[in-house]
Amino acid sequence: MRRRVLLLVAATTTLVLVAFLVPLALLVKNVAADRAVQQATVEAQQLTSLVATTDRASLAATVRKVDAGSDYAVSVFLDGAVLGAPADRSPLVALAEGGTSTSGEVAGGRQIVFAVARPGSTAVISTFVSDAALAAGVPRAWLLLGALGVALLLVSLLVADRLARTFVRSTVDLAAVSHRLGRGELDARADISAPGELGVVATALNGLAGRIAEALREERETIADLSHRVRTPLTSLRMDADAIRDPEVAERIGTGVDAVNRAVTEVIQQARRRGVSPEGATTDAAAVVAGRVAFWTVLAEDTERELTVDVAPGPLPVALAGADLEASVDALLGNVFAHTPHGTAFRVGLHPRPDGGARLTVDDAGPAMPAGRHTGALRRGVSGSGSSGLGLDIVRRSAERTGGEVRLESSAAGGLRVVVELGGLGAR
Repeated sequence: MRRRVLLLVAATTTLVLVAFLVPLALLVKNVAADRAVQQATVEAQQLTSLVATTDRASLAATVRKVDAGSDYAVSVFLDGAVLGAPADRSPLVALAEGGTSTSGEVAGGRQIVFAVARPGSTAVISTFVSDAALAAGVPRAWLLLGALGVALLLVSLLVADRLARTFVRSTVDLAAVSHRLGRGELDARADISAPGELGVVATALNGLAGRIAEALREERETIADLSHRVRTPLTSLRMDADAIRDPEVAERIGTGVDAVNRAVTEVIQQARRRGVSPEGATTDAAAVVAGRVAFWTVLAEDTERELTVDVAPGPLPVALAGADLEASVDALLGNVFAHTPHGTAFRVGLHPRPDGGARLTVDDAGPAMPAGRHTGALRRGVSGSGSSGLGLDIVRRSAERTGGEVRLESSAAGGLRVVVELGGLGAR
């Protein structure tokens, strides 16, 4: 934008200067020529009385003296002789001998002739003004005009550059604020003192940012309130679990209730911190995956599922909060139990990636996903089994926050294989 403003101002100023300086330069040239012709005419007219009354010998001496002190060639044509500066008998001289005084262009300059009546004859006074004399002072004047034009052009460009800087700076500030808002920095605000319409845009952008912040705050509070309502039935369920006489069953149900209670607490906290993992969060994936697999092992035994665990020894740091990784593992394993028949074997693997982070895989031996459904299953709210369709989306968003991804493939056992790439520190 700044360059375009400078080009526009340069073009406009150049056109104005050309329209102003070219006629002025021509005027200077014409004025210089008129001045030289007028001066030569005055000098020639001063000889008129002498030519009319002085004898030839005295006249010759006078004309030579005048020619020597003049900037122009002064000649007198008298009875076929040329007195003063040597000159050819041009058509203008012949015309003047007939009694007509005139001037005109000749080779190398301009000639001015005057007819002077003498007793018994007509004399002709001729003054020749060369092209150099006609243009005396013109090159210097043109040089000054050119310097003035360049100076005016530079001044206009300097002023335009300062104005363009103001506009460009305001535009860049607006773009920077927009990018900050896009990154979730909802406290970013634009400078409303920007010039002209940019100030109006800045005001509108600030209003939009305020409205977005207010809407998100209301949404987070609503999610937190809804999540808190789940605590009442959880408390009742916990009391029922404590009343079970079988200690093993009571402990297992109590553990599950505590896990749900922790998940609800994390939902409330996450909703209040804008729903994203804190910047710089890191977790040992090996410890988290091993812990969640141990929790689901009991349910796997109850449903007669063969579980194979292949978790590399830690630590395996990934750029994700522990609660988010736990939610992702629970979503993957919960899908296995929800969408495969009892007795279906599955396998959980976790290994380090060459470039940092970890690769989490969950394979099952259940029914294979139909062709073409792998991509659609990762879209939020899409499910082919009547569920909410949020499980895999939770996993996908968690992986992408670390700079990784999620892929759905066919497992070696004929079922589904979910591959979760988790980036390490510095990956995002």
